[in-house]
Amino acid sequence: MSKGTKKLRILLADDHELVRHGVRGLLDARRGWTVVGEATNGQEAVEKTSKLKPDVAILDISMPNLDGLQATRQIREASPSTAVVVLSMHESDQMVRRVLDAGALGYVLKSDLAAQLVNAVKDASAGKRFLTPRVSDIVLKGFLNNGNDPSKKAQSQARPTPREVEIIRLLAKGKANKEIAAELGITVRTAETHRAKIMLKLGLHSVAELIHYAIRNKIISEPSILE
Repeated sequence: MSKGTKKLRILLADDHELVRHGVRGLLDARRGWTVVGEATNGQEAVEKTSKLKPDVAILDISMPNLDGLQATRQIREASPSTAVVVLSMHESDQMVRRVLDAGALGYVLKSDLAAQLVNAVKDASAGKRFLTPRVSDIVLKGFLNNGNDPSKKAQSQARPTPREVEIIRLLAKGKANKEIAAELGITVRTAETHRAKIMLKLGLHSVAELIHYAIRNKIISEPSILE
């Protein structure tokens, strides 16, 4: 690491000591990465994130007090600059959607942890969304299984405006309303209004659905989400 290069500061939250120890070993092996805090439950993770302002928070989905979903939402509110990566044992389309909707940038299956966590942290710290190929397949299969959803008719008929396309692209990249407002030079309330109108107009119900819509309509390319 060159002189003056900023260190990557990470918070780790899992209620199992052995898991924390194993994950910390992976992270500490990376030059320039440092674990600035550990938490054993969701509430502690939120409190430590608010105090320490890490670049990335790694959260287990199943924790006492606050689960990973609730903790993600509160962390994104308390520290918008902190990217969240969620660790989970759940191989379900619904769970992936809920995690993305909560504001996480990464979703890593615990069975893929050793192979994928470093890449997930790298991408999340750069503001990129990270889904492993296996998780991406889970999400896309979920959409295929819901191919008869009447919302698809609304999507095929509706056409987003150029401003809405900008916002869809930013939302798909995991940007929060505050970040979208700053980037586009609009108020947070206006960003929130645009987001609500887009979801209603296109018949979408989650960020995961919005990502799929953006890929299918070539607003974003799949590699920009997965790499």
